[in-house]
Amino acid sequence: MQHILALSRSAVTVRHWFEINLDDASTEHGARVEIRELPPQPHRGSESASQLTVVDRPLWRADLFDRMADPPGSFSAAHYHPRFTGNEPSARCWDAALTADPWTWLGDQITSLGTAAGGEGWPLDPEDAAELPGLASTVVATAQQFGPARCRSAAECFQLTKDVQDSVQLMITTLRTPERLDRDRVAPWLGGLGPQADSQGSEFLGGHHGDQRELGLEQLPHQGTHGDRWDGQAHRAR
Repeated sequence: MQHILALSRSAVTVRHWFEINLDDASTEHGARVEIRELPPQPHRGSESASQLTVVDRPLWRADLFDRMADPPGSFSAAHYHPRFTGNEPSARCWDAALTADPWTWLGDQITSLGTAAGGEGWPLDPEDAAELPGLASTVVATAQQFGPARCRSAAECFQLTKDVQDSVQLMITTLRTPERLDRDRVAPWLGGLGPQADSQGSEFLGGHHGDQRELGLEQLPHQGTHGDRWDGQAHRAR
C-alpha cells in the first residue's frame, strides 16, 4: 500500500517498508517517505481522456524505522538518503534530531524542501516548491499511519509490503549471517519458495548459505548493496 501526494511535476510517496540488514540479519520497519519526479507525459486521447501519471525518478528518501529488537517507537534505525544516483540511494545518513523526534524532523524537511538537515534542497519545479511546504502537516500525518508502532505483527507488516516481496527475497539472498535471521518474522515473504517452507513458513533458511538452494533462492538475481555510514563504520543496508 502506498499513498501518493502528486503535485504538478513532483510527488511525495509514503508507505510502510520492511528491511533486513545484510550484515547482521536484523530486521527494521517503519514509514518510508520519498520525493519523486513526475515527468510530463504526452497527451493521449480526447480532451476528456484520462491521462497517464508516472511517479519516476527519486530525489530524496527518509526511512523512519525501528529495529524490531528494540522497544517500539525508539526509531533506532531512522535515517535518510539525501540524494540518489539514478534510482540508487546514497549512503544512509544519521541525525540525532531524526531519532529523537522523527515526525517534527520530517515536517521540517518538507517545509524547508530538504535543507533543514543541511542538504542542498530538492530540485523541484518552482510552483511545486511554493506549494509543498504548505502540505507538511499532511505528509507527516500520512507517514504516522505507516510508522512502526502501527504495525504489530509479521502478518500485518507483510500485508503492507507484499508488493515488494521480490525486494525482501533479494535481501535474503545476500545475507552474510543467514543463521541469525528471525525466521518467524520473514516467513510471509518467502511463501512458496521451496520444499522446506510449510504453510506457516516455520521451516526455511536452515541457518547456512547452502540451504538457500533448497528454497530455490539461488534462482533469484543477486543485487549489489550500498554503504551505510554510522560513526565511520560501514554497514550494508538501504
